[in-house]
Amino acid sequence: MPRSKSDLPSKLCPVCQRPFTWRKKWEDCWDEVKYCSERCRRRRAQAKPEDDSPQVRE
Repeated sequence: MPRSKSDLPSKLCPVCQRPFTWRKKWEDCWDEVKYCSERCRRRRAQAKPEDDSPQVRE
């Protein structure tokens, strides 16, 4: 029986913070997939977690 789209696993992209769902081309490497697109993968160096940024208090 086919799966519905709502039943597919999903992850959150660390670059754009958008959810993305499992794709057939990621079938063998889903655990290693981190980014939703090639664009986000290329921009990964620009994405910095908010926890690592220094807090400036006056």
